[in-house]
Amino acid sequence: MGGKLNSIGLTSTPIIHFLVMCWNTNEEYGRANEAGYYSKLSSAFNHVHNVDEPKKLYTPEISVDCANGVGALVLKKMIHFLQELQSSSSPNKKSLKINLFNDLVFVKDVLNNECGADFVKVQQKIPIMKKKDGSSLHVIPNARYASVDGDADRIIYYYVDDSGIFHLLDGDRIAILVAGYLKELIKKTGINIQVGLVQTAYANGSSTKYAIEKLNIPVAWTLTGVKHLHHKAKEFDIGVYFEANGHGTVLFNSRTVEHLTKLLVDERNGLSEDQKANLKKLLVVRDVINETVGDAIADLLLVEAILYDSDWNIQQWLNLYDDLPNRQLKVSLQDCSVVKTEGADVKCIAPAGLQQKINSLVKNYPSGRAFIRPSGTENFVRIYAEADSQKNADSLAAEVAQAVHSLAGSVGDLYEHPL
Repeated sequence: MGGKLNSIGLTSTPIIHFLVMCWNTNEEYGRANEAGYYSKLSSAFNHVHNVDEPKKLYTPEISVDCANGVGALVLKKMIHFLQELQSSSSPNKKSLKINLFNDLVFVKDVLNNECGADFVKVQQKIPIMKKKDGSSLHVIPNARYASVDGDADRIIYYYVDDSGIFHLLDGDRIAILVAGYLKELIKKTGINIQVGLVQTAYANGSSTKYAIEKLNIPVAWTLTGVKHLHHKAKEFDIGVYFEANGHGTVLFNSRTVEHLTKLLVDERNGLSEDQKANLKKLLVVRDVINETVGDAIADLLLVEAILYDSDWNIQQWLNLYDDLPNRQLKVSLQDCSVVKTEGADVKCIAPAGLQQKINSLVKNYPSGRAFIRPSGTENFVRIYAEADSQKNADSLAAEVAQAVHSLAGSVGDLYEHPL
């Protein structure tokens, strides 16, 4: 068949996706080697993160939990590229300092062990914070922290406030930050292109409401699974998608990129100097992004570039909106196939009467929303419910579980809390 084998050694899944895109586009997307990945992302990041104006709120330092996975190797190389660029372009400017912990890549039985994006998201707490010498780091109040997962395709942010309270900024909040920034940047160019947000039904309702009402950004819902979100994002000029677990990216439609690139070099484009500068920045920001797949390292650089350019601290980001309290439950069934859904899994069409019952229950709770989703591999359904308070979210979820129990034939306990 004339195939050619390319061995790139130990690296992350997102880098492999990046290289495949480079090969398939004859390197139009970037140089088809690992150095090409680091060079493209770090150069673009350095360009956005290289404004000499002083920042009042943004602090150029973040500590990253590498989940003892391959992301530690990728981040160490990225740090090297960033430092090399910084020393050659602006040696007197304070660059982003990235502190790594849980980076024991070649130690057995520590991968994702009490650390990593999934652990922090599910447990809602700080991971263990081990350095290579075995010592532990101490949490600094109000400092930015991030956790990636074992293969470095997911990322979430968090911090602990002065009172010791843990605050999580998950994929929903990353999506809102990115979409809002891009929308504002496009507005400054004066160009009419559309930013769209793609979510699943598991996205917190407050994030959806904020996108629609505050950002005036259209939101599309899809089935769960990154392949569905990625495909839907292609329908927008610029599509932003993140699952709540922190897996996501941004897609620039090829026609949009061609249009913007031509405008930038067209001397008769009618744009002011400020508009042209913002158009150039938009295209540079695109190069910080790995459009091929969710990439924790690229997403880290993107978030840091946005916070820097906006001069925001992590508290301002968190304060964009308040998450609605929610509850997830599992109900075991005799036969999961009796439950059928449609419309991105938010509408139950069988058994008869179940969706009507869910609708009537939701009406009893302020900001109430609930749906059920059958497992694709086991005999149980997942229940998601949210409301204006945790008490109401818990109550709504339990009542929906009772409805499933009555109408869909559950077995065993009424419900259980998923891990």
